[in-house]
Amino acid sequence: MEPTGRVTIGDVARVAGVSTATVSKVINERYGVAPATSQRVMSVIAELGYESSLVARSLRSSRTNVIGILVAEFEPFSTELLKGISDAVAGTGYELLAYSAGGRPGQDVGWEQRYLSRLSGTLIDGAILVTPTVVNPNPGIPVVAVDPHTGPQGPPTVDSDNLAGALLATTHLLDLGHRRIGFLGGREDLESSRLREQGYRDALAAAGVPVDPALVRVGGYRAETADHPLHELLALPDRPTAVFAANDLTAIRAVEVATGLGLDVPGDLSVVGFDNVPESALCVPPLTTVAQPLRRMGAEALRLLLDLLAGTPRDPHVRLETSLVRRGSTAPPRA
Repeated sequence: MEPTGRVTIGDVARVAGVSTATVSKVINERYGVAPATSQRVMSVIAELGYESSLVARSLRSSRTNVIGILVAEFEPFSTELLKGISDAVAGTGYELLAYSAGGRPGQDVGWEQRYLSRLSGTLIDGAILVTPTVVNPNPGIPVVAVDPHTGPQGPPTVDSDNLAGALLATTHLLDLGHRRIGFLGGREDLESSRLREQGYRDALAAAGVPVDPALVRVGGYRAETADHPLHELLALPDRPTAVFAANDLTAIRAVEVATGLGLDVPGDLSVVGFDNVPESALCVPPLTTVAQPLRRMGAEALRLLLDLLAGTPRDPHVRLETSLVRRGSTAPPRA
């Protein structure tokens, strides 16, 4: 009789006609099993699709060879990082476990502590945390943080040059001739958001353009939280001729809001985003944005974590360059 449901070590033993102890020896490459018997057991394992549980694997060897990718929620930014991590894990002998609690309301702060307590020690050997809120989660396993809220302190980190990227975005608008440039910031608890606002302010200062407080709003990195401040910006009597939004999702929403108000993008309003997620190229018009090398950031995070697991000394903080991608959402202001 073929097993149904999850295949167990007992199912393998029954089909192969051996004891569970023999199957265990074969799985763990121990001596005492005849080559022909070992080959038969391995054939049955392949036929049935048997896989030992991560917990059992951990109990046997204190290692699971599994890396946890922990995110507050799956959205375009974290999805691109995951693609880079997945590309880089090939050939390393490690598997990936992507985990999220689904962005439950009221659980924004400290989510990584809860996730790590569930997974570390028995399911994963190390973890990559995407935009963690805690400086030092202290999980007892190696951890790498990607774009942490507090910047490069605490655990090893990978991020991009947010300040330089914001300077590129704002300078691009200034070079086109814009002087009333709105800024739609990200979440106020994120270091990346603070640096992007600083880059905006520094670029204006370098051009001798004073910052108008009425043009600076908080968008929160989400389309739904950016909607109201965008309507406020575009309803000003002397509205901005351009908006630099701190991420692509809110920049795309800026294009949608402007279009809904009867404004032409980029004729009446130029818009620049930040991230260069795939959705930015599909926007109408395609979005000018600052590119973070998101897939490379994911790959670098994995390499950094593997070096930590192997005890290989290296710089614990990796910062990658940003670049400006010019598309159709920016143009000189109308005379």
